Amino acid sequence: MLDPSPATRQSIPALIRGACPHDCPDTCGTITEVIDGKAVAFYADPDHPITDGWVCGKVRPYLEHVYHPDRLTHPLRRVSAKGSGEWARITWEEAIAEIGDRWRRIIAEHGAEAILPYSYSGTLGLVNMGVSSGRFWNRLGASQLDRAICGAAAEYAVEATLGGRWAVPYADAAHSKVILIWGHNPATTAPHFMPHLKAAQRAGATVVVIDPKRTRTARTADWHITPRPGTDGALALGLAHVIVREGLHDEAWLAAHAAGWPELRARIMAMPPERAAEIAGLPVEDVYKLARLYATSKPGLIKIADGVQRNRMGGQTVRAILALPAITGQYGTRGGGLAYSTSGYLKWDGEGVEKWGELERQGIRPGRMVNMNRLGAALTGEATDPPIQSLYVFGANPATSAPNSALIHAGLSRDDLFTVVHELFMTDTAEMADIVLPATSNLEQADLHKAYGHTFLRYNHPAIPPLGESKSNWDVMRLLSAEMGFDEPWLRQDTDEVIAEVLAATAGHNPRLAGITLERLRREGQISLTLDEDVPFAGGRFPTPSGKVELYSARLAADGYDPLPGYTDEFDDGEPEAGRFRPEDGLSLISPAAHHFVSSSLANGPGQLRAEGEPFVEIHPDDAAARGIRHGARVYVENGRGCVTLRAVVTDGVRPGVVASPKGRWGRLSGGRNVNWTTSDALGDFAGQSTFHSNRVWLRPAGEEGRESADYADFAD
Repeated sequence: MLDPSPATRQSIPALIRGACPHDCPDTCGTITEVIDGKAVAFYADPDHPITDGWVCGKVRPYLEHVYHPDRLTHPLRRVSAKGSGEWARITWEEAIAEIGDRWRRIIAEHGAEAILPYSYSGTLGLVNMGVSSGRFWNRLGASQLDRAICGAAAEYAVEATLGGRWAVPYADAAHSKVILIWGHNPATTAPHFMPHLKAAQRAGATVVVIDPKRTRTARTADWHITPRPGTDGALALGLAHVIVREGLHDEAWLAAHAAGWPELRARIMAMPPERAAEIAGLPVEDVYKLARLYATSKPGLIKIADGVQRNRMGGQTVRAILALPAITGQYGTRGGGLAYSTSGYLKWDGEGVEKWGELERQGIRPGRMVNMNRLGAALTGEATDPPIQSLYVFGANPATSAPNSALIHAGLSRDDLFTVVHELFMTDTAEMADIVLPATSNLEQADLHKAYGHTFLRYNHPAIPPLGESKSNWDVMRLLSAEMGFDEPWLRQDTDEVIAEVLAATAGHNPRLAGITLERLRREGQISLTLDEDVPFAGGRFPTPSGKVELYSARLAADGYDPLPGYTDEFDDGEPEAGRFRPEDGLSLISPAAHHFVSSSLANGPGQLRAEGEPFVEIHPDDAAARGIRHGARVYVENGRGCVTLRAVVTDGVRPGVVASPKGRWGRLSGGRNVNWTTSDALGDFAGQSTFHSNRVWLRPAGEEGRESADYADFAD
C-alpha cells in the first residue's frame, strides 16, 4: 500500500491523551485532536474507566477556553493607576528582571517573609501546582500559605476520626440500599458519580438529599430534606439519638471497632430529635423517619463533599456525620460507610515536592503562615511582622474566589504592594497587578494528575505549543530561581524529571505505587493504584493510633478542640450597615458551585456564560413578598462587609430564610462585584477553614439608576 500523500497526512489528526486539570474529583481522561500544531477537537477518552467517554458541560467547550480571543500572550507592566487597565507590553527578560530587582529590595528591607505566594486549584497537576507551590518559595524563604479555603476542616475531621481519606468506589453505590447525599450536589461537582447513583436508584436504593437548596441532584432524589445552613451537625446528632434510643445501633461492632463510644453516647443523648428538629428547622417526624430509614436499610452510604463544612462549625459537623456509619456498624461494608475523598490513598512524598530536608540543612526554615481566607486582612495590616510587600498569584483568582472581597480589593489597591499575577486571562486579580505574566493552558504543558474521587493516575501530554509567549507555572519558577541566584539542581529540572523523582520517592514508602513509572504512564495513559482492599476499612480496621474509628479523638484534644462530635450555635453575625435594616430581617446566604464554572475557572467562557445566564440570587416567595421583591427584578444583597446587585429568582427551590447565589462570577464581567463582597473571612472551628456559608445578608429592591452607584460607594472605603 502506498504511503498517504503529504496533503492526506496533514489531514490525519494526532490524538493526544490528557487529563482534566480542574478542581473536580472525577479528573477525567481527555483526548485532543491536533492538526499542524492546532487543536481541532477535544473530547473524553472512551477508554478511561471513570470518564467513560463523556465530559461535563464545563470543559466540553475547552477549545473555546484555549483559543479565547482574550488569552494573554505576552508579559505586561502596569503604566497607570492600579485597576486602570492601562498596560505596556514588555519582554520576559524585562519582567523577570523587574520582579527580581523588587524582591531583592524587599528582602533587604523586610526579609523574605514580606513576599507571599498565593495559589490554589487553577490546575491540580503535581508539578504545575504542587511542586510549583513549594520548592522555589521554600528556597526563597517566603511566607507560607495556609491552604484552607476548600476542605481543611473536613479533611482534618476525617483523618482524625478514620485515620485516612479513603472512599468507596463510585461503582459500589450499586450495593447500597439507601444513599444520603449530604450538603453535596454531585450532578454539578462530581458528575461521573451520577450514573452510578441513578443506577442504584433504579435498582431500588432510596436516595435522600440533605440540602437547603433544591439542587440538580435533589430534583431526582426520592426525598429532599432542607435543614437551615450550618445545622447539619445537630441533625446528625439527632439522628444518632433516635438510632440509639430505639436500639437500631450495632453495639457489638462499636465495642470491637470504636474508641470513645461510651463518651459519645452520653453526648448523643443531649440532642433529642425534638431539639435537633427545632435547630435545623425541620419537622421532628422527618428526623425520626430519616434515622429509621438509614439504620434499617443496610448497607447505607453517606456521600459528602466540602460545602457541608464551610461554616463556623464545619469540622464538628463532619465529625457528627462520620459517627453515623460507626453507630450502625457500616464502615468496611460494600455499599456502606462514607464517600468523601480518595486523596488519602496517595500523598506525594513531602521531601520530593517541598525539599525541606535539604533546605533545613542550609539553615532555611519555613516562613510564617498566612491563612488564605484572611488575605484581605493580611494585606491591610493583620500580617505586620513583616508587612506583606509583594504578592505573587498563580493558579488562583482571589479577588473573585476568596471571602470578603472588599477587603481584598483594598489590599490589592495599596500603592506599596508589588503584585505579580501569572494567568491565562485578565482576571479580577490580574487587573490589580503591577506585572502580568501569560500562562499556558493544560493543552500546552505536561503534568501528572491524581484524582480525589477515584484511584487512577493520568499523565497529561502537551497537545500544542504554548500560545504566544505563555509559559507554565513550573517554567516560570525555574526562571525566577535563576534570577534569584539559586543553583539547586531540583530548581532546574524539567517537568518529566520532577515527575520521575517524586514518583520514585513516593513509591519508596507507598506500595500502592508499585510498578507505576513515568514511562508506563506516558505509554498507557491512566494506571490505577494498587489497593490492599477494595472496600475501605474492611474488617473494621482503621489507620488511626488505636486501629479503631476514633469517636473520641485524642488528636483533637491535643490540638485544643472538643474531642467529641458536638454542636453549638455559632453563626456569622453579618450585621447590616448601621441603621439600614432590622437584624431579624436577615437571611442566610449560601454560595454553592455554579453548574458551568469551576469556582472562577472557565467563568469567562462564552459557552459557559451563556449557559449560566445573568448573575442571580434565589429567594423563597414568602421572603420575596415580605421585601417587595419581584421575580426577575434587580435586588441589592448586602451586609456590613459589602453589597452586590443581582437578579432575583423567586422560587420555592430554597427554603424560607435562605437565599442562594452561585460562586465564581468575575466581578469585571458582572457589574464590578460578585457574591463574595458579602462573605465572611472568619475562620471555622478546625484547621483555619473558610466559612462562606455562615453569611447573613439583607435584600431590598434595587433603586433608580444612579442610586445603585451611590449605594455601592457606601462600601468603597
